[in-house]
Amino acid sequence: MLEAYDKPIALIDCNNFYVSCERLFDPSLHGIPVIVLSNNDGCAVARSDEAKALGIKMGAPAFKMRDFMQRHGVKALSSNYTLYGDLSARVTQVLHGYSPRLDVYSIDETFVDLSGFGDRMEAHAARMRQAVRTQVGIPTCVGIAPTKTLAKLANYAAKKNPIFGGVCNLMNPQVRDYVMNRIPIGEIWGVGPATEAKLIAQGVRTAAALRDLPMALSRKIGTVVLERLVAELRGIACLDLEDVPPQRKGMAVTRSAGTPMTTFDVLAQAVTAHATRAAEKLRQHGLVAGTLTVFFHTNPHKPDRPQHSASRSVRLQPMSNHTFDLVDAAVSAARRGWRGDPSGNGCGYTKAGVILDDLLPEADRPTMLFEPDRPRDARLTDALDAINDRFGKKTMVLAREGFAGEWRLRADHRSPRYTTRISELPTVRV
Repeated sequence: MLEAYDKPIALIDCNNFYVSCERLFDPSLHGIPVIVLSNNDGCAVARSDEAKALGIKMGAPAFKMRDFMQRHGVKALSSNYTLYGDLSARVTQVLHGYSPRLDVYSIDETFVDLSGFGDRMEAHAARMRQAVRTQVGIPTCVGIAPTKTLAKLANYAAKKNPIFGGVCNLMNPQVRDYVMNRIPIGEIWGVGPATEAKLIAQGVRTAAALRDLPMALSRKIGTVVLERLVAELRGIACLDLEDVPPQRKGMAVTRSAGTPMTTFDVLAQAVTAHATRAAEKLRQHGLVAGTLTVFFHTNPHKPDRPQHSASRSVRLQPMSNHTFDLVDAAVSAARRGWRGDPSGNGCGYTKAGVILDDLLPEADRPTMLFEPDRPRDARLTDALDAINDRFGKKTMVLAREGFAGEWRLRADHRSPRYTTRISELPTVRV
């Protein structure tokens, strides 16, 4: 049911987050075009304003831009997700001091409840923005509005128009009309290319025009999803703040391989690493899994090479989050899907992953009539977590994961993981 919602919601968004994280520890990157590349240094997933001004598009393949980047002095960096995740957590920690209710939407975006601040909300948002810059070092912009969709529009305006000083407040009807008449529908949260084309065919080109679209017509064009979006643009909340995250129903750990995996031993190493990480994530969330699926496939963009994809599932009985249980199940499933000759050689698999389903809180795990008693496994798992927490991930691994890491991602231009690896701390010489 749609209901009027006049409580202010702020969306604080970190500007060019991945690039900002890199610049935080490398001042030489300021003022030059910078892009951050995807896994295996494939394509651009983040761009500085200077890189955007050069016309570099999101998702542009790196190999096609080598000459262009060299000509324009573009700095390309490998993704450093460990660093980005840690700085994101630090931003969230700062925001907790400015509101009791947060909804972390993504690694660089958080919705913040500003109820009760009245006329002070803009000043409070500005202080929140300054606190993130001072305590973490990441630049942000803030959009304030009565709904999440409008808050996204407000944030867009705060980034694009310097007159707002980094904070745009759409609780003000005059400001709301000014902004919505100038934002194209393609920039509205939830409007994809297909819907955008349908709306333009109807003469709807701005956020204001979409807001004024009759509800019945909006449902006809884009089903109930577009109808709800129109309601949100009118200030009627259809998306609540989720300050308590919903229970996860599934979980996945997937990676592209740095070099094709042509033997089962190498594939088993990758699958072991993914299952180990999946088990760690389960324990972090206090969950157990009932089903594990392993998949792996070759590169579909190279049809001249042998093609194969496989997916095999295993029921975990009892439901578990033990590293050894998940690894045993994953390697067994991978063996059933493997296609290769007796010597162990097969297709060159370029991606593999582990997917967990049927997740439950560990306390709610159904017991079996003859429950296995494995205190030793639990102690080993706890010891593994404790060592890796203290000395860094991958300090201790299962032997089955191997040490050569032929399958690991390429990251030839990755910066140090400054905040989570003591061995990679910056060195200061005086």
